[in-house]
Amino acid sequence: MKTLVFGHKSPDTDSTGSPIIWAWYLNEVRNTPAEAVLLGEPNTEAAFVLQHWDCPKPRIVSDIPDGTPVVIVDTNNPAELPFNVNALDIRAIIDHHKLVGGLETAGPIDIVIRPLACTATVMHGIMGTDAAQMPTWVKGLMLSCILSDTLEFRSPTTTTHDRTVAEKLAADLGISIPDFAAKLFEAKSDVGAFSDAALLRMDSKEYTVAGRKLRISVLETTAPKVILDRKASLMASMDSAAKKAGADQVLLFVIDILREEATLLVPNDLVKNLAEASFGVKVSGDSVVIPGLMSRKKQIIPALKL
Repeated sequence: MKTLVFGHKSPDTDSTGSPIIWAWYLNEVRNTPAEAVLLGEPNTEAAFVLQHWDCPKPRIVSDIPDGTPVVIVDTNNPAELPFNVNALDIRAIIDHHKLVGGLETAGPIDIVIRPLACTATVMHGIMGTDAAQMPTWVKGLMLSCILSDTLEFRSPTTTTHDRTVAEKLAADLGISIPDFAAKLFEAKSDVGAFSDAALLRMDSKEYTVAGRKLRISVLETTAPKVILDRKASLMASMDSAAKKAGADQVLLFVIDILREEATLLVPNDLVKNLAEASFGVKVSGDSVVIPGLMSRKKQIIPALKL
């Protein structure tokens, strides 16, 4: 039986590219039959990356039979994984997020969680000298994942190791990091065709704060005005989006990649109180700008409180 490799729901570039990278490694280096799959439709940037490196989109799965051997990447949060995740045969977890808890396995497994900006960087380290065997398209996916997760090294999650690996990959591929990153961010910002509901769930993760179940959504863009011009309709869609996700509230942070700041939409007193308690800002309208806020993993999640 093939081992399925997948990341979190609402897959971004790292959760799209890293399963493909690891499935290649299992198949070609470890001689372990594996298949990369996705738990949802990839976002616009991830779709661009697949097309750019001429990589077929993995099949999207909604149900995985109990007992299926799997490797989980780019998350360890049960809320972001199949409902029956603890009934799967989890063989390994490769991640760069905080340990959430709640996963159970039938026996000991390999778990690698490192404080790096990107799962693909973690994988590069695990591969060691075998990374030299990566074909061009795998190197391209890995570079894309790192540049996406680090926002071209602007994110505070970026480490020296992330940058070193990315620069080595770019040199091997003969491409300019600034030029390629600009293409990534252009694709990431191309969201005009999406409904409000789709935008709210495009890059969304579930966390509980003070007993409130929150869907924390981020939209990283070089054109924040395109999204903020839809502020009223986005806020009007939040209640239904939260109910559909089984959450109490959706938080939407619009990350301006170039100005290195975030705008949080404030539809009600709950979000107002949370913003003021968490980020030390004073909210006087239906949105608030938080300078320097770029990372959900490092800056948003750890700060949230009521």
